[in-house]
Amino acid sequence: MIVSGSTKIVGIVGYPVAHSVSPQMHNAAFEHLGLDWEYIPFEIHPEDLKKGIDGLRAEGVLGFNVTIPHKEAIIPLLDEVTKLPRLIGAVNTVKNENGKLVGYNTDGAGFVDSLKFDAGVDPKEKNVVLLGAGGAAKAVAVMLAETGAASISITDIDEKKADDLSAHVGSHFNSKICSLKTGSADLAAAISNADIVVNATPIGMHPKENECPIAESSGLRAESIVFDLIYNPPETKLMKLAKEKGAKAVNGLGMLVRQGAISLSIWTDHDAPVDVMLKAAKEALGIK
Repeated sequence: MIVSGSTKIVGIVGYPVAHSVSPQMHNAAFEHLGLDWEYIPFEIHPEDLKKGIDGLRAEGVLGFNVTIPHKEAIIPLLDEVTKLPRLIGAVNTVKNENGKLVGYNTDGAGFVDSLKFDAGVDPKEKNVVLLGAGGAAKAVAVMLAETGAASISITDIDEKKADDLSAHVGSHFNSKICSLKTGSADLAAAISNADIVVNATPIGMHPKENECPIAESSGLRAESIVFDLIYNPPETKLMKLAKEKGAKAVNGLGMLVRQGAISLSIWTDHDAPVDVMLKAAKEALGIK
């Protein structure tokens, strides 16, 4: 696409951002929709974040995604933040509304959409085990509770993080939420009773691609859905274990695409072409 004076600009803010597949994903969608929009990566050093955001506002950039390491630091620089990103403590999408910067978080909603449409399961009234209590896990836990999951059992090698996330989400929602010690009998019991097991840890991704976040003897059952937020490699050791047990396993590519699709809709008020964005993301990642 040729950028002209009338082209509407959106993008992604992070450090670094060269690895992001979001530009390919969004620009393919804009072309498909016939929109004169362009998605550009903006690499902003953490020390320059305020200056960079002020610059994007002044230039009239209509919106941008926010990635590591800025998702939390950007919050005080915005004019308004909607309810869910306040609960999550992170913003991944910003819309410029006539000079007012409004923060959203589409990660959790993208996860739930992927669960429903890619894994074929609605988390409402389901028992969920969440592996990990970091930034990605916060978005997942909040949206699972918002959607009405019956129970969420959270585990992390850092037990305090799991305790804190459990207490935080439990104070705002009615789902039964608890933290469980990694490797414990209680965790194994929760996994054996889980409808959905979610991996929100980096275990399974380089350099830990030969590791699995749960033991083979953990009690994972064929009726469970395993959702691994990792999408590179496309099939993790956890996903292979799930398939060996007869369970359905889904990676995080659908979540990546669907959170981007929600961002696009926030900016443009158009329905995002999810299939077009998925195809572009696969091409960018070299996935067949």
